[in-house]
Amino acid sequence: MGFDKNILDDLAISQSEYKLILQRLGRVPNRLELGLFGSLWSEHCGYKHSKLLLRLFQSKNNRLIVKAGDENAGVVDIGDGLAIVFKIESHNHPSAVEPYEGAATGVGGIVRDILAMGARPIALLNSLRFGPLDHERNRYLFEGVVSGISGYGNCIGIPNIGGEVGFATSYTGNPLVNAMCIGLVEIKNLVRATSGDKGNVLLLVGSGTGRDGIHGASGLASRTFEEDRELRPTVQVGNPFLEKILIESCLEAVQTGLVDGLQDLGAAGLTSASVECASNGGTGIKLFMDKIPLRDDGMEPYEIMLSETQERMLLSVKRDNLNRVSQVFDKWDVENTVIGQVVDGDAIELIEEDVTKGHIPINLLTDPPLYRPDGIKPDYLKDLQSYELDRVPLPTASPSAVFLDLIASPNISSRVSVYRQYDHQVQTNTVIPPGNEAALLRIKGTSKGLSAATDGNSRACYLDPFVGGVISVAEACRNVSCTGAEPIALTNCLNFGNPENPEVYYQLEHCVRGIVSASESFDAPVISGNVSLYNETGNKSIYPTPVIGAVGLTENVSRHCDIAFKEVGDIVVLLGASMVAGYASSLAGSEYLEVIHNLVAGQPSIDIDKELSVQAACRRLISEGLVKSAHDCSDGGLAVAIVESSIQGDLGFGGTVEIEGRWDAALFGEDQSRIVVSINHKDLDLCSSVCEEYSVEWCVLGNVQEGRFSFSGLIDLPMSQLSEIWTQSLERLAGG
Repeated sequence: MGFDKNILDDLAISQSEYKLILQRLGRVPNRLELGLFGSLWSEHCGYKHSKLLLRLFQSKNNRLIVKAGDENAGVVDIGDGLAIVFKIESHNHPSAVEPYEGAATGVGGIVRDILAMGARPIALLNSLRFGPLDHERNRYLFEGVVSGISGYGNCIGIPNIGGEVGFATSYTGNPLVNAMCIGLVEIKNLVRATSGDKGNVLLLVGSGTGRDGIHGASGLASRTFEEDRELRPTVQVGNPFLEKILIESCLEAVQTGLVDGLQDLGAAGLTSASVECASNGGTGIKLFMDKIPLRDDGMEPYEIMLSETQERMLLSVKRDNLNRVSQVFDKWDVENTVIGQVVDGDAIELIEEDVTKGHIPINLLTDPPLYRPDGIKPDYLKDLQSYELDRVPLPTASPSAVFLDLIASPNISSRVSVYRQYDHQVQTNTVIPPGNEAALLRIKGTSKGLSAATDGNSRACYLDPFVGGVISVAEACRNVSCTGAEPIALTNCLNFGNPENPEVYYQLEHCVRGIVSASESFDAPVISGNVSLYNETGNKSIYPTPVIGAVGLTENVSRHCDIAFKEVGDIVVLLGASMVAGYASSLAGSEYLEVIHNLVAGQPSIDIDKELSVQAACRRLISEGLVKSAHDCSDGGLAVAIVESSIQGDLGFGGTVEIEGRWDAALFGEDQSRIVVSINHKDLDLCSSVCEEYSVEWCVLGNVQEGRFSFSGLIDLPMSQLSEIWTQSLERLAGG
């Protein structure tokens, strides 16, 4: 017996992979067994085109308790018996089909990944990408995704403290929705996704199992979009109110010390959760299909095992401890049912009414074929990288007019219309809220603080994948450093097109190598992450978009900075440069170049040693209380960084510094490794001494003033006008 192409296609199993299944299994699988292979050998679960690259993320960092790939999320020791658990994950394809539910269940899924480690989720962040908002479908996706994040996140009692939103034509029809969660746990309470010992029972808790999400991992997240394919049934539907009590009940159960293993039911549902636990535990398992609580009538074992119904967790518990653990869930009115047991052997056996419906060795399911295609450098890169940017004409419009156009860009203008929909104060730990480049949380009962940011420079990655990978890490870490915290660990979400395309695989491989290089330079290990491939619509790939989540630690949360100017008369200083120079090379991949000249070209660059020194000096200045604000220079360059600090502080800026070279590059070039800080004039000498100690160049830009923004005779505009445009542009675009 064989399976026709349509069935294999539904499961994203190629003909060669099907032959490999037959060879390894030694027989023809039945439909249920084939469904298990399809889910666990999918790109989404099996990482077939990326696992070999991900092995480059190795680290011997002393803080690491659980490293990348070993569990649902990595774990980092922050002292005092505490650890943080964090991870970022994509929900791109579901959000493209049903934006509200796709984004909502993306939040729910990443929260359960953190919960599965026994950690209390304490913060959410996100990174979003959409096509231009002059396209009605893109506006629909944008509105639905933001509503889904807020609609789910605001109900579960976890603050949404930060993130980023970007726009580019390549994301039209294929938005990126990357959700990040941070958890806090006492190290002694860490749990793992394991089956535990022989004789343990498997307890399924949470929602009843329905038909939503079937083929989500294989049929939706592991292939490109096809116009004639109906995908809505593969998108899950979330229940945030159930998730909230699931969080509390699972944490209370963990506190009893009687839970041997804990795993969430995410992609591939019960299939993935049970097989991963058995694999980690080195045991066999039996699952009883007729014991599983169902939400829909007449469900077959195939549907039960592949369902991706949300708000479900799987626990492994010793039989003697079952009553006490069940009492915890009964108290919270959370359904909990024994659905299986841990047995000798190395196989998963699926039983319905005492009849074996499927029997497969665990190691076959967890060992998909791995591919390492030969990447080919795209032909277009040579021309783009060698583009003579010094031949780009200066705008005919005035610098002030160009500045107004730039701050109205959806990639630069305020995200207040987005983050005001998110609850960022629940749990009462938020010190630096959304609206800054990074957020900051206090850790109750200690003097410590955690800073977090998400960042991804997709234009730089498009122009040079390796350098773009380095820049993405550097920018995320720079944002964290600007709060006063030291970056200690990273997570990443690798969003790319079809890896079977040699040019896309080139992008993926070189971005990974860039991230590895930067991670090693910062001594900030990549502890977790996710790979989302096949992000294409109509054979057009998205920009290569590695999103970096950086988390930093400060031992003194009271010594911190946000981006806002604080007081009239303060001196504004640029760290990382001895002058304001306008070199054409700084325009490579800049927002200015695309907005004003409709051009994406040039060779991005970064000096990582300079980057490390500038960030270290900034953190030192903050720790000694010498700076009042700190803001990195990135999208839009120097002028945009200064005006954002001005607007956030409800103040202005006046600078008369001499500019060398092109005025457009000086104002809007995106040279890396620069931070704008404001200080009291009496502390200038002390700041100079710190910069000298770290061999960091610096220069005075001007002073904080009221009412106007003036820059060296090039720009002179009222702050009221700048604030209105910057604050309202994105909301107006989103409204059509």
